[in-house]
Amino acid sequence: MKRTITTIMLIWACSMTFAQDIFISKNANITFFSSTVVEDIEAKSASGLSVINTKSMEVVFRVENNSFRFPKKLMEEHFNENYMESDKFPNSTFKGKIQGSFIPGKNGSYPVTITGTLSIHGVSKTYSVPAELNFTNGNIAAKATFKVKIADHGIKVPSLVFKNIAEFIQITIQALYLPKQ
Repeated sequence: MKRTITTIMLIWACSMTFAQDIFISKNANITFFSSTVVEDIEAKSASGLSVINTKSMEVVFRVENNSFRFPKKLMEEHFNENYMESDKFPNSTFKGKIQGSFIPGKNGSYPVTITGTLSIHGVSKTYSVPAELNFTNGNIAAKATFKVKIADHGIKVPSLVFKNIAEFIQITIQALYLPKQ
């Protein structure tokens, strides 16, 4: 009986340790911005989902493409129907590893690089993204800004509106990760 209780306590302690290695963000903010001489285009989503495993230093991220909101409804329709083909490619994802001097559990700000695969519009490409991770009071705040060449992900822009959409889109991600409960 004593051995069974000890085994159960050991399993429970291990599972609690592993849970402390997992941080989740359920409402990460993603903004993308395109600037041309003709017009600026900006869209925002506050429904990105992400997980950081601080033991393996892995990061996964997913956003539903139709969650982006634009200032003009017509832009949103064109984005989902013509460019992202959101019915065919409903999500954009990223899976990568944190590289740098991030010390989970120690309050502080850590400049890191996150290297991994970004999948947009059914096309995957490797990126190395500079990011800042802040560990404060048991939570992780993350911020990253990087550029994506839309042609690299098979997104075609009709020649009629080619001057309205930049070749590179700036993406900014901000997320607050809480420990898995």
